[in-house]
Amino acid sequence: MPRAADPLPEPPGAIKLISLADIRQAADRLRGITVRTPLLPFGEKGLVKPESLQPTGSFKLRGAYNALAQLAESGSRNGVVTHSSGNHAQAVARAARLLGLRAVVVMPENAPRVKVDGVRADGAEIVFVGPANAERVARAHQIADGQGLELVSSANDSRVMAGQGTCGLEIVEQLAEMRLATDEPVTVLAPIGLGGLAAGVAVAVKELRPATKVIGVEPAFAADTRDSLAAGRLRRWSAEQTGRTMADGLRGEAPAAIPFAHLQRYLDGVVTVEEDQIAAAVSRAAAELRLVLEPSGAVTLAAMLFHAEHLPSARHVAIASGGNVDRERFVALLARGYHSPEWSETNRS
Repeated sequence: MPRAADPLPEPPGAIKLISLADIRQAADRLRGITVRTPLLPFGEKGLVKPESLQPTGSFKLRGAYNALAQLAESGSRNGVVTHSSGNHAQAVARAARLLGLRAVVVMPENAPRVKVDGVRADGAEIVFVGPANAERVARAHQIADGQGLELVSSANDSRVMAGQGTCGLEIVEQLAEMRLATDEPVTVLAPIGLGGLAAGVAVAVKELRPATKVIGVEPAFAADTRDSLAAGRLRRWSAEQTGRTMADGLRGEAPAAIPFAHLQRYLDGVVTVEEDQIAAAVSRAAAELRLVLEPSGAVTLAAMLFHAEHLPSARHVAIASGGNVDRERFVALLARGYHSPEWSETNRS
């Protein structure tokens, strides 16, 4: 297993945690913009929340629209800049178009074509840089300073994180509608890249259902959050290390500082999944749930399928975070998953 590099310096000052009220206000802003995705039964006690069904194909529209809507409410019309490998880029582009704002997006040159096309379709300007997250961040800051644009991070922004937390708010509401008692053991599985979704979901779920466990899921090739939580401070993995995972949306080299503060308080643990397990989960989602998932969106399903013994309860809710994947790559993933050792003879029937 790769070893993390030296710890990152601590962020200056105390970080103010978001509240349940912040998430509820985000839900009000998102009404009519995002979809209340269902909880789909999977297996005997599993449930899958397909955020791949959101208008831009991932959960990211929740956070991006909440942040940009607040900018519009404040009267700011200069526009925004962001850095993203794809899904947040698409979400910012869509939110900016809906709100009449200019958007500039810094993307890695190896971003999936389907995500690049989605950004362009919503009229955002794209600036390409190398694959390292640090390069994207630096270029976005340069553009923000030079052009007077508001920088909207994909995760290190309380407004974005509150928007992502609405996914957790929905899960709690839906569990109640299913008449699951608040003290019944349930584990919510959230993918972790830079940590915004897992942090926002954890706040909503733990504030409303304290007995419910929230577990983060990372690829074994990009387990920087697991290492950071174990160390009690941010730990960085190199771009070469995280770049090995097929889950391109989870290649953040270290958790963002604001989400990390929330994860330290609210998250109950981290599970890591292997590449063949991710591919098998993509195949199982297609075959059994009729869902198209990108690898990043399938890691929680992989945890539910292959690491149930490491989870704190028998009933699981897996957030399938996105489904933006190039068609050719999706076909290859289906083949890899179907032929992997993880796909047993009983799964093929």
